[in-house]
Amino acid sequence: MSTAERGEVRESGDVGVRQIYDPVADTPSRYRRDPTEAHPPLDYPPYKSTQLRHPKQQLVYLPHTVTEITGPQLDRTLHLKATDSDLTVQHQGEPLGERIIVSGHVYDTEGKPLRDTLVEIWQANASGRYAHKWDRWAAPLDPNFKGAGRCLTDVNGRYEFTTIRPGPYPWGNHYNAWRPAHIHFSLLGRAFTQRLVTQMYFPDDPFFPYDPIFNSVRSESARERMISRFNIHETRPNWAQAFNWDIYLRGPAATPFEEAF
Repeated sequence: MSTAERGEVRESGDVGVRQIYDPVADTPSRYRRDPTEAHPPLDYPPYKSTQLRHPKQQLVYLPHTVTEITGPQLDRTLHLKATDSDLTVQHQGEPLGERIIVSGHVYDTEGKPLRDTLVEIWQANASGRYAHKWDRWAAPLDPNFKGAGRCLTDVNGRYEFTTIRPGPYPWGNHYNAWRPAHIHFSLLGRAFTQRLVTQMYFPDDPFFPYDPIFNSVRSESARERMISRFNIHETRPNWAQAFNWDIYLRGPAATPFEEAF
């Protein structure tokens, strides 16, 4: 069942019957290993830098011990602030660009919401430029936008960020190469084996057909799961557009989420 199909089930009223993980009782003894086709190839020639940084040796698979099947108790150590999840109020002035709300749920592949999961994001500003010393293309920096945020999912596995819609940017991979607008996500899940680093895209981006990073995920249905959905019902009048993006992390004896990167 695809993410979109799962979303329809949830919206039709089944959200009330979902079982939320108990941190102890529901800890599995192992996680199913991902099938090869679930990942883009580590060496993908159209994405040139992978030829320099991909591993040259075969992966060594380690047995699952308590270290792999459990994770840190982040809710006790992070000391999050309200401004961590609202990237538009982290500085003295307001950032430039379209204000957006990005929200969704984090689920195990069995459909169980994952509470207290650390969700981190980073992104370019509205001009498509990162607040990073190596990003030097001719687009303006925004002194009121650094492009980084974090939050923990609530008891229903839900996260929410308020931010600025990022712009596309050139990246030098090939002639006239442009990245589609995207937001980077990092999630830890309930265990280190659930770690996911990926990218969320926006609907109908004209750069999709030309981007080798997006297309390194060879399954069309998997690529669709990296694209958020516009939600008019969660859009706040005279304030911000809303986009929804649910995330499915791998789980015990279930088909894992196709990791983008």
